Amino acid sequence: MVRLAEDGDLSALIGLYESVGFSDAADIDRRGALWVELLESEATHVAVAIVDSTIVASATLITAPNLLRDGRRHGFLESVAARPDRQGKGHGRAVVRYLLGLAWQADCYHVLLQSGRSDPRVHRFYEKLGFVAGLRTAYVAHRPA
Repeated sequence: MVRLAEDGDLSALIGLYESVGFSDAADIDRRGALWVELLESEATHVAVAIVDSTIVASATLITAPNLLRDGRRHGFLESVAARPDRQGKGHGRAVVRYLLGLAWQADCYHVLLQSGRSDPRVHRFYEKLGFVAGLRTAYVAHRPA
């Protein structure tokens, strides 16, 4: 089952992130406020796949207004994760497809995704979902120390 994340999902979602090696989760003192902000934003959607009452995969869609492209929105896919013991079973695909559906309903003209992973399986996963590499060049600016 895939659904939008709910208030009580925060600790399970952090557990999912830890299981896949996302070591940079927000400080525990900030998580609650950030979670409320994520859930209350009309432009942010966190989808989760549930198996036996356990979150096994998740991803986040952020949409933003746009003055170009006839005013159609931008979509950004972030934080795609599936528990290592559940990978290859369709749960990650399910949450990404769910969020792509929301993006198209929100009139996004495209959904952008960046991956910092070098594993070719990760790239094949995204390509099978319709993402095309090489159409854009990504640049990253980090906040100065």
